[in-house]
Amino acid sequence: MQIRPYQPNDQAAVIALWEQCGLVRPWNDPKKDIERKLYIQPELFLIAEVDHQLVATVMAGYEGHRGWLNYFAVSPNHQRKGIGRSLLAEAEHLLCAAGCPKINLQVRASNKNAVDFYMSCGYSEDEVISLGKRLESDQKLAPKRTT
Repeated sequence: MQIRPYQPNDQAAVIALWEQCGLVRPWNDPKKDIERKLYIQPELFLIAEVDHQLVATVMAGYEGHRGWLNYFAVSPNHQRKGIGRSLLAEAEHLLCAAGCPKINLQVRASNKNAVDFYMSCGYSEDEVISLGKRLESDQKLAPKRTT
């Protein structure tokens, strides 16, 4: 297995993996999400390959207070082989090296397998409520206000 940063020619395989793993939702355009990640900390967008085949991804980020993990996916054919743990460990290592004191992530409550995986890797449920506000709809983001 090889872990490396995302490259532009990975896009189709990455999106196919995310779709296979049920991560793509109608309100999240995976192409836009990849484009945004390549603009901010692209070195934290990791790919795992086995025999030159893309089998896992994670988008990590750190904004100075907390690290975040998004789009963590392992091909169903490659789960339970240590690939996810290795990829997660590499993302944690990079975030730690950047000075990150804590990692946050969100998992759909219905995804018991993912919750069990993260808990087996030392993560625990925080006593928080996750809130969100969509800033983008089908329209482009409103221009920044100037005063």
